[in-house]
Amino acid sequence: MEREKQGTKSVVDQVVDGVISEIIEGRLAPGSKLPTEMELCAKFGAGRNSVREAVKKLQAYGILYIKRADGTFVSENYNQKMLDPMLYSIILQKNSWRDFVELRAAIDIGTLNVILIRQDAPAFLPELYHTFGALSAELHSAVPSVERTLELDSQFHTRIADAAQNPMLSTITEYITRLTLPSRLESTRRVVESGDIEHFVDLHRRLLTVIERRQTEAIVQTVQDHYIFWK
Repeated sequence: MEREKQGTKSVVDQVVDGVISEIIEGRLAPGSKLPTEMELCAKFGAGRNSVREAVKKLQAYGILYIKRADGTFVSENYNQKMLDPMLYSIILQKNSWRDFVELRAAIDIGTLNVILIRQDAPAFLPELYHTFGALSAELHSAVPSVERTLELDSQFHTRIADAAQNPMLSTITEYITRLTLPSRLESTRRVVESGDIEHFVDLHRRLLTVIERRQTEAIVQTVQDHYIFWK
């Protein structure tokens, strides 16, 4: 039985996103053979028709290709018709964590500048404070969940990116969030296991302060400090 739609995404799109996530997270390497249709059905809780449609879409995007008599494979080369070409080209480049930290920091600095130069009040702050409160509460719980902490951390940064009201910034932030999931998961695990929770929470609080008080001069240092745990 197929899983129900999540939000506005169809089962087909959920399978498409699932396969892309498998590639991002290294479980499907460029050039590797795609699991069988039945294996994909079981993994994503989807019917055969949905899986077939998803594979067709991924082939049309250039992410998958067929070798006759051999099966379906993950593309190891970039081409112009590919879905999210920037995302996939980054996957193929095997970038280091430092490249991602520098890219994310540059984007965050720019995003905060875009937000703060506006004259209108930051209407998104209540929701951002709510997410921050949930993140702090999770980290201060008896047994913090690494996965839940990472989810809330991602929500926090996504809310900031969306507040810039620039679809391109939101899309690029989403790319980096997806690409860096494995390394951020390990960083979050280290924070939880080391007990360095207060510092982690304070770094998020400082970002809130920069936005609320419009501390443009503090953006660069605050962002650079924020990624101290991401190594």
